[in-house]
Amino acid sequence: MAFELSQETLDTIDKVIPRYPQRQSALMMILHAIQKEQGYLSLEAQEWVAERLEIAPIKVREVVTFYPFYREKPVGKHYIRVCRTLSCALNGSYKICDRLCQELDTKPGEISPDGKATVEFAECLASCGTAPVVMVDDDMYENLTEDDIVELARRIREEEIK
Repeated sequence: MAFELSQETLDTIDKVIPRYPQRQSALMMILHAIQKEQGYLSLEAQEWVAERLEIAPIKVREVVTFYPFYREKPVGKHYIRVCRTLSCALNGSYKICDRLCQELDTKPGEISPDGKATVEFAECLASCGTAPVVMVDDDMYENLTEDDIVELARRIREEEIK
């Protein structure tokens, strides 16, 4: 199967590239556009981007593997990141992650059987003063308890979180 993008994403990419004095400077914006459409950045997508920007594929790989917000494999409908750095860990983030996985019937890094969620640990979600924190898609949930996690998981399962 050949790598394909929607016309809307192709149009976005065509608008982004000329904004930069060097084509390769558009790399991160293009990766974001593709990940927004497809949910992750396959090797085929990365190779397509390299060809489109006329750069070596390794340059794309370096960016994709360096930044944690880029994903190289599919995720569930909701991408859930549990902070595990010091403040969050000391305030129970590992228990929070365990409970979240239990409530969503999944394991870290896997897609739940219903396809609704992928739970992963994250390095620093930049909210140490409100630890422990969890990010669901682009929304931050702070000062969490296990009871909060039960309610959050229920909202995800029942599609109350869009």
